[in-house]
This record gives sequence, structure tokens and C-alpha cells, in this order.
Amino acid sequence: MKNRLHPVLTAASGLALASLATSAAAQSISEQDVIDAQTIWGEGIVAIATVHADGGDYTARATEHVNDLYAYGETDVMFKPTRASEDQFRETFDEALSYFIGQDGTEDSGFAISGWTNVRWENNGIYTDDASAMAMGNYYFTGPDGNETKVEFTFGYVLVDGDLKINLHHSSMPYSP
Repeated sequence: MKNRLHPVLTAASGLALASLATSAAAQSISEQDVIDAQTIWGEGIVAIATVHADGGDYTARATEHVNDLYAYGETDVMFKPTRASEDQFRETFDEALSYFIGQDGTEDSGFAISGWTNVRWENNGIYTDDASAMAMGNYYFTGPDGNETKVEFTFGYVLVDGDLKINLHHSSMPYSP
């Protein structure tokens, strides 16, 4: 009996491992996934600015942006916005939303409603694995006057129900001596 079970167990173990490998490969994050997530994030910032300029419900559009692209409610999110010095870190959805659309009585003037017309990314590096990814580089925000503002970034991503969501967002202005 021992001799008959051994091949069966070996075959079952092999199938289980193959299934796990296939499952992991199906969920593995690629560099292109990160680039696509960056494009969607940039398009979202431009969309918020456009809705604001058109007099529309930019709060709803910004809420959708944060809900769709950040992992608030799924895991801890570490967000250090570019233009934040008093409330440097935005651990909650409401703090992130305030940064993007502004809030009276705070330092938040509404980064995403600043009239941006384009966001261009230059990655210095992208790291990916099965369940997370990181990217670092510069991104450039084109203002209504056509001038670009260069900002340094580090973004971290996690897979949530098959979608990349941001769990780390650090932005800062380049050093100026």
C-alpha cells in the first residue's frame, strides 16, 4: 500500500505546486502594470483639475481618485505630499482628499485643482514582485501656462483584488542649494 500511495502523493504534490506557481504568475506585477498605474494616476490628477476648472463636482472626482488608486481601508498608507509641511503625513483618506482638493483652515490649497494639464513620468527604477511594486524617479506637472514643475517621487504599490493600489506615496521638490 505504501508503494501505491507514494506516486499518488507525488502527483498530487506536483499538481498543487504547479497550481500555486500558476496562481502566483497570474498575479505577478509587471513593470508595465506600474507604468499603467502611473498613467492612470496622472490622468486622474488632470481630470480633477479639469472638472474643477469647468465648475463641476471636483470633490466627487477626487474622492473617486483616492478610492480607486490608494489602499486606504485595505492596508496602512504612507503618504507624504509635496506641498505639506504642517501636516506632513496623510495616513487617512480624509487627509489625502484634503491635500488634493484643499480645505479651509489648513495648509491644503488643493494640489489637484491647481490647473494641471499633464503629468509626465520619468522612472529611475521600478521593482516588482508577486504582490507589491515600487517606483522612484521624477514626475513633471504641466501647469495652465505650459510650464513644467519637476517633483521627485517614490511610490509603493500592493495588489488589492487584482488591482494595484498605492500604499506609499512620497513626493518632494528637488534640492535647491
